[in-house]
Order: sequence, then structure tokens, then C-alpha cells
Amino acid sequence: MARVFPEGRLVYGMQLPVQSQSTIYAEPWEASAGAADLAEIARAADRSGFAYVATCDHVAIPRRLAGPMSTVWYDPVATLSFLAGVTEHVRLLSHVAILGLRHPLISAKQYATLDHLSGGRLILGVGAGHVQEEFEVLGVDFARRGAVLDETLDALRAALGPEEYPEFEGELFSFAGLGQLPRPAQERIPVWVGGSSPAAVRRAAVRGDGWLPQGDPREKLPAQIARIAQLRAEAGVTGPFEVGAITEALYVGEPGWDTGRRTLTGKAEALAESLRAYGALGVDQIQVRFRSRDRAELVDQITAFGAEVAPHLND
Repeated sequence: MARVFPEGRLVYGMQLPVQSQSTIYAEPWEASAGAADLAEIARAADRSGFAYVATCDHVAIPRRLAGPMSTVWYDPVATLSFLAGVTEHVRLLSHVAILGLRHPLISAKQYATLDHLSGGRLILGVGAGHVQEEFEVLGVDFARRGAVLDETLDALRAALGPEEYPEFEGELFSFAGLGQLPRPAQERIPVWVGGSSPAAVRRAAVRGDGWLPQGDPREKLPAQIARIAQLRAEAGVTGPFEVGAITEALYVGEPGWDTGRRTLTGKAEALAESLRAYGALGVDQIQVRFRSRDRAELVDQITAFGAEVAPHLND
């Protein structure tokens, strides 16, 4: 398996706004935004050298969680396919697809098609999920979702491989003699595993090509990265592995409005110096999120980051 991005260089991507609107991170202007906004922001990221754009995944949100989570969650395959058509270079990341909600052959059909249509730009980010009602209504055992995801990943490795008639035999899933075309454009779809629980970290180490933390602060990353290295060594897993991190909220320049006390703001060189510390910890890619009051300001922030901050990330 080749790396997705060059070794020894810190690259940057972003979770897109609009497509998921949890109150934890959504800006007020996103509530009335739509497809045109999403496309314009993805194009800005594409022009500005972003490594990937990412979208989330939930099928249905129960009323008890609709307050903090909202019910705005665009489908990742539909959204990333739409964005593939309006971008040229940027990778397309599901962050994260809850694969246990779907039979692996359904996921294989969707994501193989997406990779085929995008010219091989998919990164499959996966996670176990956390909304019990979502699993129950789809007839999936919530309590066993970790084990379900593990076998789903194994089945998907076969189903997303080069064979037109993939074969897999497991406890939950088995298939043979069933053809699926088109195949993915990539010889091997990179799988990045999301989550920071011990089980998620183990899954990333043993079954993944990369790790997507669930918002671990900087000081917790070294221990997690060391744990992944230890687990991979114990399991005899070799080959490239790409470590991610989600940065603090950012604003390039002096905002002139209250962006919150945890937001990193200021001159490009100072922001780059702060972000370079992630690379020193062993992080390969950072996921950035900008504070903004409307689409135009977000596009300006993306453009400024690509032009002014990114050139200094690997100084």
C-alpha cells in the first residue's frame, strides 16, 4: 500500500461546513446554506492545495439528540460524488462513514463507484457510530457494533479489491460468485479509522492505513501515536500509516470579531509555527476548521491559508 500523501510533509485538509450541522461546530450562516455554497467552498479548497475535503455520515437522528446534533447530515456518498464533479485534485474523505449500518456489498458498490467516477480520489474514513436508535431501526446490533465494523472492514477489503467477483467468508457476511463493476480506480482504497477510544485506536492500528482522532488535544497525541506503533508491532502489521489530527479553530489574520478564546488567530507565520508542532509530534495530516460569518469570509480564509500559511507548514 502506497501512502496517500508524501512522507515527512505535513498536509492539510478540512471537514466541510453545511453538510453536517452539529451545534458543536456549525456557524449560524450554515443553516440557510446549500449546494452552491458547498460547491464553492470545495472549489476554494481544491484551488488552495487542500489535501482533502471531508463529509460526515448519519442516517437518522432521534429527537433526543436533535438539539445538539441537529438533523442536517448530508449523505456522504451522494455529497462526495457531487463534489467530485466540481473539483479536480482534492481527495474526497468520508469522516467518518458508519459502515456497520450497511451490508459491505452495498458500501462496496457505492464507494467503488465514487472512486471510479472521481478518478481515484477516495479516502474511506470509517467509524463505529454512537447513535443507538440509528442501529436499531436498521436492524443492526448496537452493542456489537465494534465487532460488526471489524468484519465489515475485512469484507470490504475483499469487495473493494481488484476482483470483479470478490469472495469473503465470515461470521456475519459471506459472498462469492457475485460480480461488481466498475472497480475502484485505485488499486487499494486507503482506509483511515476514526475514533479515540482504546477499541478505535486498536482498530486503526491493526486494520487501518491511517488514524483519524476524535478531537484529541495536542498533549494526548504522543501517547496515542506511541500506542498505535506498539499495537502494529505486536500484530506484525507493516507498511505506511498516516496519522491525523484535528486542529484548534483557526482565523488567518486579526478577526475584528469574537471568534472564541480557543481560536488560533494572527499572522500567517505565527499560525504556521503553531501548526508545525503537530508535525513534530508525528502527525502527517491536520484537519483545519476556520471561523467565519458567511460563505465569502470562509472562502477568503481558505484562500489565505493556502497562500500564506501552507507554504510555511514544512519550513
